[in-house]
Amino acid sequence: VQLQASGGGLVQPGGSLRLSCAASGRIFSINVMGWYRQAPGKQRELVATITSGDSANYADSVKGRFTISRDNAKNTVYLQMNSLKPEDTAVYYCNLRHYSTRWDDYWGQGTQVTVSS
Repeated sequence: VQLQASGGGLVQPGGSLRLSCAASGRIFSINVMGWYRQAPGKQRELVATITSGDSANYADSVKGRFTISRDNAKNTVYLQMNSLKPEDTAVYYCNLRHYSTRWDDYWGQGTQVTVSS
């Protein structure tokens, strides 16, 4: 399984960005796709996840501002980020977990999001 993320960049506070992550390879139907982020000097943290049944989960810090969605036909997950704040600055990583006889994790290469005036 390979994950290819795109859509990061530089945006002013209050602005918006949309991240995309396309998964390829053999992907099992029971899966969770999501986004994590890591700011300099900090641990990687969960941003949002969405199951193959479209159940979404968000970190408290992004609730009401970020929306995760997925296109199962394209094996692609999206993260719409609105009302961005400087503290959202981080490298964003997409993740896929899928289940066959066990859960396996896969990570994308990361995309930089910088929120600054």
